[in-house]
Amino acid sequence: MRGYQLAGASVLLVTIAQLAMKWGMTQLPAFDARWLDIATWTLADRPLFLVVLGIVCYLLSMLCWLQALACLPLNKAYPMLSLSYVLVFVASVCLPGFHESYTLTQVLGVLLVSFGVWLISAAKGRDPGG
Repeated sequence: MRGYQLAGASVLLVTIAQLAMKWGMTQLPAFDARWLDIATWTLADRPLFLVVLGIVCYLLSMLCWLQALACLPLNKAYPMLSLSYVLVFVASVCLPGFHESYTLTQVLGVLLVSFGVWLISAAKGRDPGG
């Protein structure tokens, strides 16, 4: 169970990282040497903060993922990474501020990814080798 929790945490952290970096990078002003001095950051520097937050979330996600791999077989853990694609898609379409459009083809693709992850997880009780 711990392995699934760690993999889930990794997926959530990757999702947060992608969304934070997307929003931060689209709102980021031109480069300024002041960026290098973290002590001078203000609320006006929120885009830069979100980019840094995204990088930190990626790092934390990798640490969770490495721990998850120590607890789970790769054929069970790896499909869970696909859930981040689903979460990012849904969040970018639903959350204000992203204004992402979507097509029927994209929605079908997300549904197929979700179904594939479900199929793999539902097969965990069967032994393919015998």
